[in-house]
Amino acid sequence: MKVGKMFDYRTFAPNLPPSFLYKEEGLNYYYMEQKIKGTEDEQFTSEQMEGFQDINADSDIPGNTHLSNEDGENPLEKIQSELEEQKDKYIRLFAEFDNYKRRSAKERIELIQTAGKEVITSLLDVLDDSERAEKQLQTSKDLEQIKKGIELVFGKLRNILQAKGLKAMESIHTNFDVEKHEAITEIPAPTEELKDKVLDEVQKGYYLNDKIIRFAKVVVGK
Repeated sequence: MKVGKMFDYRTFAPNLPPSFLYKEEGLNYYYMEQKIKGTEDEQFTSEQMEGFQDINADSDIPGNTHLSNEDGENPLEKIQSELEEQKDKYIRLFAEFDNYKRRSAKERIELIQTAGKEVITSLLDVLDDSERAEKQLQTSKDLEQIKKGIELVFGKLRNILQAKGLKAMESIHTNFDVEKHEAITEIPAPTEELKDKVLDEVQKGYYLNDKIIRFAKVVVGK
């Protein structure tokens, strides 16, 4: 369509300034200017797009390795493989721990059952001496010899128990201590100094490796 020399330019170019001439030359100049501007915009957009397309071009850049999969391995299959590996390790570890618990329980039962084996073995000699002393009592009438035999048996028994860590508690004429003594009764103290002290010992107390294993049953003065 041919445009006349005088026309309303806003019909074709509404963005032209009001001072623009109503001439065909002016309109042609405007279209040329817009065409140049459009060409520059298209070039700029093309350059930007080339940059966007090359963003993953270098797979060796740190942080971008996850954007490419050179090995072609399926990520799901890799995760499933690792899961199966961890599951196998867990099952093996659980089985080893279960075996350890069973073995420990068995060893604990055996230890409880044979805890006194060493002490009992050492006391067998005393038992043998006691049986010989019993036979001697039935056949011998020498009281002095029988007395010495009994003293030897008791001495041997005390020595064996002391070697195992047993120690008798000394309580007579000591202050009454609720941590060590069990009062059976109270009697008047013969002297002022013996008040609140142990006057008699009904049953001796004992330590095993410095730990009380039996309290002493005592009579206390008041």
